[in-house]
Amino acid sequence: MSEELVEREIAAEQQFVDRVYRQLEVSARAAQELAREGHSRGRLGHEGGLVERDAMVFQAARRIAQLDAAHEGLVFGRLDMHPELDPEPRYIGRIGLRDENRDSLLIDWRAPAAAVFYQATAAEPQRVVRRRVLRAAGRDVVGVEDELLDAEALEESGADLPIVGEGALMAQLSRARDRSMHSIVATIQAEQDKAIRAPGRGVVSISGGPGTGKTVVALHRAAYLLYTDRRRYETGGVLVVGPSGVFMRYIERVLPSLGETAVALRSLGEVVDGVRATRHDEPAVADVKGSAVMAELMRRTARQQAPGSPREFRIFWRDDTIVLDRGRLGAIRRNLMSQGRRNRQLPRVAGALLDAMWRQVRGERGRERGRESFDDDMLSDHTFVDFVAAWWPPLDAVQVFGWLRDPDFLARVGDGVVGPEEQRLLAKSWADAADFTVEDVPLLDELRYAIGDVPARTDDEETLDDTGLLEGGIDVQELFTAADREFAPSGRAWSPPTHKVEDDAYAHVLVDEAQDLTPMQWRMVGRRGRTASWTIVGDPAQSSWPVPAEAEAARAAALEGKERHEFHLSTNYRNSSEIYAHAAAYAERVGLDADLPTAVRSTGVDPVVRTGIADGDLEATTRAAVAEVAGQVEGTVGIVVPVARRSEVNAWLASWPELAADAAGARAAVDSAVTPSGDDRVVVLTGLDTKGLEFDGIVVVRPQEIEEESATGRATLYVVLTRATQLLTTLG
Repeated sequence: MSEELVEREIAAEQQFVDRVYRQLEVSARAAQELAREGHSRGRLGHEGGLVERDAMVFQAARRIAQLDAAHEGLVFGRLDMHPELDPEPRYIGRIGLRDENRDSLLIDWRAPAAAVFYQATAAEPQRVVRRRVLRAAGRDVVGVEDELLDAEALEESGADLPIVGEGALMAQLSRARDRSMHSIVATIQAEQDKAIRAPGRGVVSISGGPGTGKTVVALHRAAYLLYTDRRRYETGGVLVVGPSGVFMRYIERVLPSLGETAVALRSLGEVVDGVRATRHDEPAVADVKGSAVMAELMRRTARQQAPGSPREFRIFWRDDTIVLDRGRLGAIRRNLMSQGRRNRQLPRVAGALLDAMWRQVRGERGRERGRESFDDDMLSDHTFVDFVAAWWPPLDAVQVFGWLRDPDFLARVGDGVVGPEEQRLLAKSWADAADFTVEDVPLLDELRYAIGDVPARTDDEETLDDTGLLEGGIDVQELFTAADREFAPSGRAWSPPTHKVEDDAYAHVLVDEAQDLTPMQWRMVGRRGRTASWTIVGDPAQSSWPVPAEAEAARAAALEGKERHEFHLSTNYRNSSEIYAHAAAYAERVGLDADLPTAVRSTGVDPVVRTGIADGDLEATTRAAVAEVAGQVEGTVGIVVPVARRSEVNAWLASWPELAADAAGARAAVDSAVTPSGDDRVVVLTGLDTKGLEFDGIVVVRPQEIEEESATGRATLYVVLTRATQLLTTLG
């Protein structure tokens, strides 16, 4: 293949790409003009003008965002069809564009007309003669990669269609990795495309071994759904849930690069609005907190009387001493709780107490005055109002969760639910913790739903009259003020939560690394998708949850009644065949029931395995190994260590002059959620941190300790061994 031919083909494609960018600028100016017109409509001074303004500005802003996102790699594909079908080439891009005559200039990759770009093969060319992928740097075409799919049709047509390059997929797989996942929109393979374009309703499950592209396929599916039914998915929202903040930062650029920004990306520690947890419990504690029995523990906790609240109320009215003792209050509590969630009963509390108190009025003077007078007198007495607020205060989940820090309280609600050892682990975890762990977040969510939201007037019109009073005549604001005054065990005034449980629902939920979700995490995520469609991505062999049957039951409950669509990916695009052969051999040796995909790329470089390293030599050996790997690859390098050694190895890295600058930026990015830039290539991670990530090179320190640090340590180590694309070194 001559350089002259390649340059000629690139120049020809550059002419078309330049034309597309000129049209993009025209479209951008039109969108900006639409936005200006929309703002001018708002100055008409009537409601119709405001509605028009909002609609026009919204549409313009969305189009401008799509056009801005599409600049990088705008045109990436070309199809040359059989001449009898279409004599003109079809160009595929990140968005769709029409020319000045409203004819199609660029086909959106999600459009039905673009499907053949991904689905045609040499065995089934679907009338495609040549498929070409354009590689770009900004607006410049820098290379083309061709596949001849129908040689017979090419020969019959006599068309001049040269075949250039090594093939788009192999060129893509050979590139260096940086700190973010990239779109694969130009190189989606046929089996991946089937999952992306699967039906929008029900549950799409995408399974496959390491490196098969499950995550990026699922993200492209989210973009596809937004394209096919934008009103539904933008209005209802799309939630993407991943295992960690590190992972979410790794994937955060994929959807914006496809022009989609109306998506909520949350790690498992961020699913509950207003909570952000990054710290994990040690495995033994995490196993307890993730178990399904914790749902019952949280239910019991939510039903308890608030610690520090009054256990009795006594008042003299007319000729009677009226007493609400522990027994009467307990009966009232049970009756109220039988009617629904705790906070939802706030409007009924005063009335229930007044009923019980009126039944104790026996004196003639009191009976003559009647019930209405009795209620008026009680509701004007601040001792009664303060008692109501203190006995049944409006609560939030964080406040109730704090009750569990008391070992005696935990022992009472945990009796028969969690054993003494589990109680000890929980108590130790919660005793001095200043923040929540990732494993605490589903428990908070469980409490949110068990407690319920404080009702607003529109929520319960039967119990709120026209003046905004609760049943029994207590003003809502007066009740909350009394609660602030009488009941604030957390040391702060109570305020209604800004995010209500009914706001949690989404139109689509995407769960990645689904095999790792605990039963409690499935309950938490399931609440967000009761009426949603789902995309679920996972590989059971990589699971870090020790009781798969329990998690499967919780998953089935979350997805109950939904139609299922199963897709399996069988090709490993990440690892070299040498690295994956090493990982697969490990999986078979330790008895993992692993899905073993076929690795399609060979580098000729086998993994390096060093054993018998003394503790005194470990730092120097690690330093030398990292320097060697970093010197041989252009992209990222991960140092994977047991949890107990992370701080130690980070300290080593900071003292290595040739690597410290790279490592400092990478560590800051992991710790502070700032996307790194420049040459931040080296980072220290634990085994669980590596979930869903990939690096050009990996150095695994003390793999046997990673195996031993949890009940699922072997599965974790298998994950670690499959993270490298080019080089793998293990130091035992």
